[in-house]
Amino acid sequence: MTFNEWALGHEPAVRLGAFLGMFALMAIWEALAPRRARLLPRRVRWLHNLALVVLNGLILRLLFPLAAVGFALLTAERGWGLLNAFDVPFWWAFVLSVIALDFAIYLQHVMFHAVPLLWRLHRVHHADADIDVTTGARFHPIEILLSMLIKFAAIAVLGAPAAAVLVFEVLLNATAMFNHANLRLLESVDRFLRLILVTPEMHRIHHSMEAAEANSNFGFNLPWWDRLFGTYRDRARLPQESMAIGVHGLTGSDAAVKFMGLLALPFAEAGSGYAIGSTRESGHEASHEAR
Repeated sequence: MTFNEWALGHEPAVRLGAFLGMFALMAIWEALAPRRARLLPRRVRWLHNLALVVLNGLILRLLFPLAAVGFALLTAERGWGLLNAFDVPFWWAFVLSVIALDFAIYLQHVMFHAVPLLWRLHRVHHADADIDVTTGARFHPIEILLSMLIKFAAIAVLGAPAAAVLVFEVLLNATAMFNHANLRLLESVDRFLRLILVTPEMHRIHHSMEAAEANSNFGFNLPWWDRLFGTYRDRARLPQESMAIGVHGLTGSDAAVKFMGLLALPFAEAGSGYAIGSTRESGHEASHEAR
């Protein structure tokens, strides 16, 4: 049995085990060392956020039973993608695929802020005022489906090995829970981790109500893309304990908390958008602050 075949056979168990383990770790850490005071009781938000997570999982399994890992095996069988065309050694293909897929997710994230129609979907994620471990998986089902199609396109162009796709998805899921978690890190630890990983202190700025801050720090896993493309912001204007998180006109309403409201939110008129034109300015300001 090859590594790719093992990845396909064990994909559901690996993904579920990694999700549950990381979720439990972050939930305990949040309880022991929270960064911000909660605005709503955890039980209220978690019930609706996790219901959305379960629905998304069921929809993906119904429409894409083999998911991204199965599609990667299909591309390998048919010889699709750059890495298959040039017969790149497996471990090089593995590493390059994980990095390239992360870059694709960064570009996707920027696009979901830049295109008004896509922002209407993505604001389901941003409208959560009590950003925590559950926010990392709180997305509208239509956004989840679009994201999967974008991932399929990236896999087909790359010819990414199935094992690399599985590892990337597990890493992305785990880091999304980590960098959305309401936990406190020592400043020295945060500074070190920012060299290789998106941290909660870095990503929380992206959830600010201020447009210039929301249009920064788009990375989910690797922090390099924001620095390379001028979307990195070192710190928020206000301390993280007091900065306003969410979307103007939405945060705090039933539409931003309750399950049915979250499903209907993309079709509601309330709430503001974020102008992507401010990202370069944000990156410039952030670089200036860092200096």
